[in-house]
Amino acid sequence: MIIRGAAGRKLPYGRVLKGETLYFIENNGEGLIKAKGVVKDVFNSEKMTEEESKKMVSEHLDKLNLTDSQVKRWAGKRYLCLIEIDNVKKIKPFTIVRQDNMDDWITVESISTILEGSSVKYQSVRLTD
Repeated sequence: MIIRGAAGRKLPYGRVLKGETLYFIENNGEGLIKAKGVVKDVFNSEKMTEEESKKMVSEHLDKLNLTDSQVKRWAGKRYLCLIEIDNVKKIKPFTIVRQDNMDDWITVESISTILEGSSVKYQSVRLTD
């Protein structure tokens, strides 16, 4: 399970749907996608109090597998997005083109829109606000 949270609604809140494919990249500058998985379930919270948010994180710790510092980072956020992933598999690594202004979460209609060497331009990539 993946968790994202913020004081307001930001990616991936409301933009990830059951059955979609997620591709995983380490945020280390390599630009290598090394795994993928299918979204099994998604929960997008309404605005929560700090206590409600902490309770939500606590109730999902078994699936989230967070460190103590990660719990501190996410618990208490007003909006949480919990994404349960199924069929996570290592894949043959491939490179994407990562622009300096890209957030750590982007949505694309097709993974081919951000492949290194692709002739498709970035206008088709939806980035966060």
